[in-house]
Amino acid sequence: MSAAKVKMRQKKMRNQPTNVQYSSSQSPMESSTQRGGGPSDRRPSADKKKSSHLMGGWVRGHQRDGGGYAEEMPRYITAGGFAKARAAEVRAMLKAVNKTTGSCHVFGALPKHMRRRAMSHNPKRLPCRLREMANRMREKSLQAGSKKKKEQAKSKSRKARRRHGNLLLEFNRRQRKNVWLETHIWHAKRFHMVKRWGYCLGDRPTYKCYRACYRAMSTHCLLQELSYYCCIELQGEEDKLLGSLSQLTSKEAGPTFAAAVCLSGRRQGSVMVYRVGQYPLQPLGPVTFLWRPCAPGSTHRQLWIWAHPTLKQDLLPELQRACQCCEAVVPPTLPVVMHTEVVSTVESEQKPGKKSDMKQIPGAKRRQNSKDASGPPAKKILGDGTRSPTTPVTWKSSSTAIVINDLTMEIVRYRLIGPQSHSVLTEMLEVATDCDERNKSQPSCLWWAEHCKDESKMSLHQQQADVFHILKGIYSSGELPAGTVLGLTVDDPRLTLPTKRVKALPSVKLAQEVDEEKRKELMLRGVPEHCCQSFLWDQSVRSHVTDNKISEQELNRMRSEVLVPGSRLSPTPLQGRVPILLVHQPGKQVGHEMNSWGAGWDVLLPKGWGMAFWIPLVYQGVRVGGLNMSLKSSQNKGAPHFPHDYPDCPAGVRYQEEQETELLNKFKRRPPAKRTNYIKQGCLAPFCCPWQQLAEEWELIGRGGGRGGEEREGHSQTQSPAEADTVMEEMTSQQDVTMMKPQIPFTVLRNRKSLRLLSGWCRPTTSKGQRPSRVGQMPHLDCAVAQSFVEAHRMRVVWVRLSLLSKGKPELHAMVCVPTAEDLMLLNKGPGSSGPQETPHKDHFKCRIKRQKKGTKKAAASTQFDETKCKGSDGLTVSKPNLTTCKDPQSPPPPSSDLVLGLWPDPLPSVTSHCSRVTLGWVTQADFSLAAGCGEALGFVSVTGLLNTLLSQQAEHRGVVLLRDPTSLQYRFSKINIEV
Repeated sequence: MSAAKVKMRQKKMRNQPTNVQYSSSQSPMESSTQRGGGPSDRRPSADKKKSSHLMGGWVRGHQRDGGGYAEEMPRYITAGGFAKARAAEVRAMLKAVNKTTGSCHVFGALPKHMRRRAMSHNPKRLPCRLREMANRMREKSLQAGSKKKKEQAKSKSRKARRRHGNLLLEFNRRQRKNVWLETHIWHAKRFHMVKRWGYCLGDRPTYKCYRACYRAMSTHCLLQELSYYCCIELQGEEDKLLGSLSQLTSKEAGPTFAAAVCLSGRRQGSVMVYRVGQYPLQPLGPVTFLWRPCAPGSTHRQLWIWAHPTLKQDLLPELQRACQCCEAVVPPTLPVVMHTEVVSTVESEQKPGKKSDMKQIPGAKRRQNSKDASGPPAKKILGDGTRSPTTPVTWKSSSTAIVINDLTMEIVRYRLIGPQSHSVLTEMLEVATDCDERNKSQPSCLWWAEHCKDESKMSLHQQQADVFHILKGIYSSGELPAGTVLGLTVDDPRLTLPTKRVKALPSVKLAQEVDEEKRKELMLRGVPEHCCQSFLWDQSVRSHVTDNKISEQELNRMRSEVLVPGSRLSPTPLQGRVPILLVHQPGKQVGHEMNSWGAGWDVLLPKGWGMAFWIPLVYQGVRVGGLNMSLKSSQNKGAPHFPHDYPDCPAGVRYQEEQETELLNKFKRRPPAKRTNYIKQGCLAPFCCPWQQLAEEWELIGRGGGRGGEEREGHSQTQSPAEADTVMEEMTSQQDVTMMKPQIPFTVLRNRKSLRLLSGWCRPTTSKGQRPSRVGQMPHLDCAVAQSFVEAHRMRVVWVRLSLLSKGKPELHAMVCVPTAEDLMLLNKGPGSSGPQETPHKDHFKCRIKRQKKGTKKAAASTQFDETKCKGSDGLTVSKPNLTTCKDPQSPPPPSSDLVLGLWPDPLPSVTSHCSRVTLGWVTQADFSLAAGCGEALGFVSVTGLLNTLLSQQAEHRGVVLLRDPTSLQYRFSKINIEV
């Protein structure tokens, strides 16, 4: 039966009772006999022979041979069954008549000459005989509407939704899965927001500002929100802390937690963290750390470790394991006080007859008591994006006496990038003013009033203010030592907020007022150790400052009382002092050009003060960047960006899998005719980089003592479909054999000494290879030195920077290949000569995909045909074999079932010798560099492959490789630089 006839039959049978049913293969004559309640003595076989066309079920219309109608009456009927069936039909008929559908109305009972398209709903306009019925229908409709309103609550008006209490409830509901930062609403109005790592973050602005942001990083200042970074605090004895943390690091990869300049608290350090005792294998990721300056005569230390949120889930268990902090500390639960108890307590404290000290302004609204439980709820963030609200945040060890605290979302962190970052800070911030004598003499519960009573603390505060004043004489943020730390206490920046946006620039007059000797000492030695102290380290001070913050309502009241609009609000309230930490960011520290590019400052604040500092920073003329500009900043500095460029870390592996899924879904969303055929382009993995397979193949090539890839040049262009299947079977068998053996995971080479050797052997140059850079004395590269280097660093890849020697813009996952001798001859013609071209490959899987599609269509058509014809009289499927399911279950599925047009299926063939040029590695970041003026790419190459390439190249061409995009057949010459 066709689909149209089935729909028509269902339409006719929709009002039949449940006990009256027609089967799709049952003739109406048989159904009438069954409805009559008595069986007939006719044989179904005779009916089938007489009218074979009735096998398909009910047929519309009159048939030639009388089919579809009973030719003789049944001999007898059962009265009970017959009456029951008729009663059901009568009941269904009455129900259909009395049922009021959406199209039925009392106006339908009017004569045709009285009907109008636009009828009045007034019952008095109807005839008298229909008014009563119209009134009843109107009452029913009103009752039905009231029921619907009760079931589905009406949405509140916009005015009600925009009330403060309702807004906070809505905000708390919307950040249950992805936590908002304090500047979320500001970013949501101006940025494209993305949900990453359990937070809702700004990715890029909604307006065009790519070049403007680059100019801000190069000449002025760029502002970024980094409060989503996780802070882990460690407290304990210094020797025990260093002994525990030494298990996570190694001196071969650079300075560790025990670096002398960082241990004193004067500088911020960075280190690569590994699993406990697993160096150089199993890296976790990079972290930055900051020691609190040690108090005189005390060995108790405090350490802050800042980590990316996707790294925290791997780092925190390792810290607990290294410090033996497995005992969770449950925070004390505060007793729940009911509203009636609060009210009674407040009333008992107030004396009868005593009026409030607050003056009531006529015509103004009464200020609601904050202790009233019926007031608007406070904006609360339970937990953060990296933990659940019920997870403990403190762990301690009974053996080492080390305490670990999770301070995520407890400290706000902003980053200012650019040479004028210090000018923005000096223009915005003002050092906290001293309290007057009246406040000093009276006891106060505010922290700053008690602090002003201590002469030693005020002396330290004055020294910090002097150092901050010297910053006004600095011309660029890159002139200061890397990682300099300055503790400071400042006034609330909202008190000095300018009336309009200005651009903070260095003042020549202020620079001349600064003592030249002090400025030089600050540039050479940095901030003194005692000036690095800050009250931001104290949990009690942070909580006190957060709880006693001046409200916006109070600030607006103070502004309304100022005689000259825009002037400073004075006197400064005691609650308007905030402890902060200024941490210098060094910028670019590797390579021989653009030194200190991207230098700036990080501002650390207590939570709750985010917007109080964000708006004044914006008013100083800074540009605001998102996650995208963080990636571009790392590209310009030539530094790996976490987690994008850490393929050997767990966070990097997760990111690569997410990126592959996202790119593959985007590829499949395009029509097949508009997709790039990567098989014809000779690209095996356009959406991911198989680093493990690359390292293993180069390990085999290095053991063979030669470049095995050149023996099979052009093999992929001449192989037949049968040969392609053979290659796939061979690779599958090889993988089965290797899976039985324990695989050695690849890692990134991070040994400083080895990186210096590789950098010198590559003959480092400036951008575009214009001039060579100076290199110190190092051993000459020969086969023996290269063999010993490879043996010491097996299964390693190295981070490189690739600069194009001609036009072109590299793309993501571009291939880094080895040039042949003929290719290098093209380079001798001129620096702007284009490279060779890859011969188009043949897609051997295209025919399989077409056959699969045709087979799928035929199987679907035959399946539909069988389902309509192979149904018995009882509605069950007849045991007729199905074309798609009758195959042997032990037979393997067809290999073309998982094929995608234009993509190589798994397992991949040899990644090194698939193309005419041997593959060295891939690109993970690529773009046109505004700093270098040419296309630049950052990625990884195999250490073994790089040494084999350098050995086969002449001195003038050493370090020259080929770069090819996944969607192109054109190779382009580029220069490898390993910056240390």
